[in-house]
Amino acid sequence: MELDPLFLSRIQFAFVVCFHAIFPVFTIGLASFIAVLEALSFKTGNPLWQKLSKFWIQVFAVVFGMGVVSGIVMSFQFGTNWSNFSYATANFLGPVLSYEVITAFFLEAAFLGVLLFGRDKVPQGVHLFAAIMVALGTFISSFWILSANSLMQTPGGLELRNGMYHVVSWSEALFTASFTYRFIHMALASFLTAALVVAGVSAWFILQKREFDTNRKALSIALWMLLILAPLQVVVGDFHGLNTLKHQPMKVAAMEGNWQTDTGVPLILFAIPDQQAQTNHFEVKIPKLASYVLTHDWDGEVPGLNEVAPDMQPPVFIVFWSFRIMVAMGLLMVVFAIWGLLLRYKGNYHRSRRFLQGLRLMSLSPFIAVLAGWVVTESGRAPWLIYNQMTHAEGLTPSLTGGMALFTLIGYILVYAMVFSAGVYYLLKVFRGGVEKANRPHEQDEVERAKRPFSAAHASLEGDN
Repeated sequence: MELDPLFLSRIQFAFVVCFHAIFPVFTIGLASFIAVLEALSFKTGNPLWQKLSKFWIQVFAVVFGMGVVSGIVMSFQFGTNWSNFSYATANFLGPVLSYEVITAFFLEAAFLGVLLFGRDKVPQGVHLFAAIMVALGTFISSFWILSANSLMQTPGGLELRNGMYHVVSWSEALFTASFTYRFIHMALASFLTAALVVAGVSAWFILQKREFDTNRKALSIALWMLLILAPLQVVVGDFHGLNTLKHQPMKVAAMEGNWQTDTGVPLILFAIPDQQAQTNHFEVKIPKLASYVLTHDWDGEVPGLNEVAPDMQPPVFIVFWSFRIMVAMGLLMVVFAIWGLLLRYKGNYHRSRRFLQGLRLMSLSPFIAVLAGWVVTESGRAPWLIYNQMTHAEGLTPSLTGGMALFTLIGYILVYAMVFSAGVYYLLKVFRGGVEKANRPHEQDEVERAKRPFSAAHASLEGDN
């Protein structure tokens, strides 16, 4: 059987992007959380905030390292598998990716050193400034990356000449029609990820009766964040959906499993889309609700997949169910936010074992939601690499064979497996140590302590005498 280089390259791109996405979405939110902890420590002088900051800085350092390694490796595939796309978009993507390195990565790397090793070596205000700069760097990085990706979703500001895109308006190219919605949606997802991970880890420590007061404070902050951000994300998601309906109607049609353009379209809760037959099986639906959600009109028109040929439709089953997984995780977050508020009113948010155990499981939900969201975003654009302008097949490296694509795919899997294994090992080590170990004075034993060579030689001579 002949290997299809396009199919394998798409699998590789999906695997690499999904693997890498889970790290930045956590570090962006966690960096801001650390900056808040440092600000509280600076303002109040309460050592509790510094204890929390020391612990979460260790977590941030491990996850940041995993994200850097996976991100650097990820960029190689543009040259190996998607050279036509890389060549065509070089006038835009080349500068944008270099700006990301210069303005964001260097900023993060420089001040991360101060954040990690400068606590007792620089004034507390400088340490706080370093935390703010690291947080700012993560947002600058996400700005450039999402700007590049948004151009693939809703292209603008570019002109195609002789097979190469030329920038005719940098403002339109950077701030495309979907960029603002995507950036806010991703920023809120990052904050939610940090909030739920902090809540889950803090709940675990509370259940173990470790550093109770300290972890109760962290849990309290995380739950306030969840209460504010989870409902807000639902609202932003609605605006993002309206924008997607306007600019990428086939993506929305696949998300809704809607085959025929119609008015008063029902919201399908459950179905098994059959793309070959162009229909759904075993539908469970609510009348007219899809029209109302998407158009804010009970009789609004919703586009159907039949507006384009079957070979120009996204993979409906994947997009349909990925969207529902993402929404389900979002609704669960809202449920836990309200549950936490009710328990807080009774003074039991840190005493309910069922709630705390639930938070432990919920710490995985934002990662599931983010992965499902990226699948919807990228698969829903298919077969377009640049929406309505360049297909995946047109962006593929011309001389790429199935064997070569399989070789690079296996290579990425092996490299990322090593990165993930090493990262998880050290992350679990940090979690097992907890806040206590993170704040324990560093003690060197005789093996760790470096000896000055001349002192050692002098002691040896005295011994001989």
